[in-house]
Amino acid sequence: MNLALLGFGTVGSAFYTLARQRSDITVSVLLSRRPRAGLGCPVTDDYGMILSDPSVDTVVELIGGTDPAFEYIIKALRAGKNVVTANKQVLAARLPELSAEAKKSGVFLRFSAAAGGGIPWIPSLLRAAVSDKVLSVSGIMNGTSAFILSEMKEKSAHYGEALAKAQTLGYAEADPSADIEGLDARRKLALSASLASGSFIREELIPCIGISSVSQEEIKYAENISAVLKPFAFASFEGGETDAFVCPALFPALSPESSLRGPENLFRLRSERLGVQSFCGAGAGGFPTAVNVLADCLSSAAPACPSFENLSSSAVLSGAKKRRWLFRSGGKRFIAEYTAKDASALYKRLKKSDKTAFAALMAKGEKYA
Repeated sequence: MNLALLGFGTVGSAFYTLARQRSDITVSVLLSRRPRAGLGCPVTDDYGMILSDPSVDTVVELIGGTDPAFEYIIKALRAGKNVVTANKQVLAARLPELSAEAKKSGVFLRFSAAAGGGIPWIPSLLRAAVSDKVLSVSGIMNGTSAFILSEMKEKSAHYGEALAKAQTLGYAEADPSADIEGLDARRKLALSASLASGSFIREELIPCIGISSVSQEEIKYAENISAVLKPFAFASFEGGETDAFVCPALFPALSPESSLRGPENLFRLRSERLGVQSFCGAGAGGFPTAVNVLADCLSSAAPACPSFENLSSSAVLSGAKKRRWLFRSGGKRFIAEYTAKDASALYKRLKKSDKTAFAALMAKGEKYA
């Protein structure tokens, strides 16, 4: 197998290290904007050269983002090259087009590392989706937020201290907004929910509340009611309706969610006949993610994937179910029942007059499997 590797960041460099240790994979060329000496393979900034090279059968895209990643991926598919990517952002935004092009060109598009990092989440979800009816997907899908809340609980750290430590350890970027505002988890949820339901779910339609307003006051409140605050993502597809949201949530102290430590991720699916399946582990990191990318490259048969090429519009989120939510604003705390959409809207209104306003789902006493 001759590969072109796009990107040489944390995951790209880890993947290159793994690939170099194998005799059945050759990284023929690396696409990089700057020279990289001593790698042992050609380096170029000319993507056209890669597309026109008949010896390159697979493109591994590990750049991230939507631009220019989308153009790189779709051009590779049109050129008859297989594509492996870990790019949740481009998949959450453009999956129908990419899926259609892969089918049209007769090549595979694989993305096992796009949600869950090193966890075998997407392959397991795809198997469940084609063999059973998936009723819901849920979990703790962002390691940065999970780490911050874990530090605040276990080390009594303030939010700013926990965030700074996450950045020092490499769990958070210099600009951590995608993680702490729930956008990263929302992309993973949108991708997971689309694969589970067979209908493309646009990420911007999913109500989203981040953890940036969490204080020690919320951590102590959770402890007082025997609960633990965790970042949570949930989508259900029962009764012909789709409901989805991302938010902090209060879980019982003895729940599986509460038992996670540091940046660990938890992905869960519930299906009609398989029941509940849970997947826990390293949801990010160079080598854990690279292992799943490598597995995609080595797989002789692409995992079954729902087809999206005939989809004319995105799925409609009903969001009609009311749940109990905890709010804090102006130094006062209250609990009320809202839909996820209305709770998110209220939170945004509160934030306009009180930047420290907080909202969380009261998952304690409820089942979210």
